Amino acid sequence: MLLVAGTASLDARTKKSAKSRKATANTTQVIYTGDIAKKVIGYNGTTPLNIKVKNGVIEDIEVLQNQESPGYLKRATQKVLPQYIGKTVAEAKKLKPDIATGATYTSEALIKNIQMGLDQAKSTPSSKKKAATTKKAAKKRR
Repeated sequence: MLLVAGTASLDARTKKSAKSRKATANTTQVIYTGDIAKKVIGYNGTTPLNIKVKNGVIEDIEVLQNQESPGYLKRATQKVLPQYIGKTVAEAKKLKPDIATGATYTSEALIKNIQMGLDQAKSTPSSKKKAATTKKAAKKRR
């Protein structure tokens, strides 16, 4: 009887620990570029963004209130933003996206905002773990 009770509490602790690991691995951050990209100007002014990064992958990019012409902004966002969605932060930083013809200044402002925002993205736990593993492997080789 004591053995069964001990097993049940061990299972409960194992489940709880697995849940807490899952919760810490499931990180979401929203990066606001309005403050960090104040000097990035499109055709008619700044184009602040909210970049949603979940577990190191770009989930969404929201264009916030700005002074760009709606038609040009729509053209630029439809061309530029989908190129980033679904990419890891590392992949997105290396990306050389296409710009929208006829909305060059707005496209370039969006791209610059995204790049500056991604520079602020925090590392995911998995990338930190990978870096630590690499350091350990380097030590062993010495």
